[in-house]
Amino acid sequence: MLHGDISSSNDAVGVAVVNYKMPRMHTKKEVLENCRKIGEMIEGMKVGLPGMDLVIFPEYSTHGIMYDSKEMYETASSIPGEETEIFAKSCRKANVWGVFSLTGERHEEHPNKATYNTLILMNNKGEIVQKYRKIMPWVPIEGWYPGNCTYVSDGPKGLKVSLIICDDGNYPEIWRDCAMKGAELVIRCQGYMYPAKDQQVMMAKAMAWANNVYVAVANAAGFDGVYSYFGHSAIVGFDGRTLGECGEEDMGIQYGLLSKALIRDARKNLQSQNHLFKLLHRGYTGKINSREGAEGVATCPYDFYKQWIADPEGTRKAVEAITRPAVGTEECPIPGIPTTKEARHA
Repeated sequence: MLHGDISSSNDAVGVAVVNYKMPRMHTKKEVLENCRKIGEMIEGMKVGLPGMDLVIFPEYSTHGIMYDSKEMYETASSIPGEETEIFAKSCRKANVWGVFSLTGERHEEHPNKATYNTLILMNNKGEIVQKYRKIMPWVPIEGWYPGNCTYVSDGPKGLKVSLIICDDGNYPEIWRDCAMKGAELVIRCQGYMYPAKDQQVMMAKAMAWANNVYVAVANAAGFDGVYSYFGHSAIVGFDGRTLGECGEEDMGIQYGLLSKALIRDARKNLQSQNHLFKLLHRGYTGKINSREGAEGVATCPYDFYKQWIADPEGTRKAVEAITRPAVGTEECPIPGIPTTKEARHA
């Protein structure tokens, strides 16, 4: 893991994250103009960062947040579509990979169903390599239709990449799912706002450490008339230490080099902090000392996960018993969100 230079190498993947200023738009024409602005930024960044292999833009950087539902449905994208073709042109011209936010992507039953919050990983030929739909929309504010799975793709120079979005990153399960599928870099694109800055900076570092995985976070900056976005886009090493981190500035950029060989060596040879290996080889020292073999225990010891898989509805009721029975709360009601269980199922 290297930070401070503008180059890269056959082993080191040059990754840039952008504190993109949250745009506020209302029409398809404005969205496409913003896409061209992003494309121009990519081409300019490549001049200053000749080693850049991958550039990452935040959640909402393409469309902004459409606070008007009519505008949101009218500007919803198809993938591939006009927006992605603009990005593809710049990726080809700059010879870089890119991660781009589409908020939203049209549902298969558009406009009868809510749109998806989607990220794409695009290669330097302008081809879409991964399309990820946000699994954990930020309820109660976000109304995205939830996605249902994570992916791992071969990224630039063969680095294995997973995409997640914003509130997804508050759930350790999603990081673990990506890492256990083989992800070496988890990219978290955010449109995160105050007051949650400290928690989100901490979460990226903690999940990098817990999953022996590189983390790249691209977060929005600025004020869009509703929320103030805290930036702090960052690149984190698989040991949980930050390589580079932006401040709160609009359009800030951080850049770092991620070694493929180093993370693969660590996952093979780390012992006391090899969290992925140890999770499925629990207590192997004690088993050796007890003359019961040298592999440890592979069985899942966590009742919650067993119950969730076997009985999701029953597990939901158990969680409601220690939290609340309805999705909304009577003490802080939000229009359109039911505050009683009966209304939820109406």
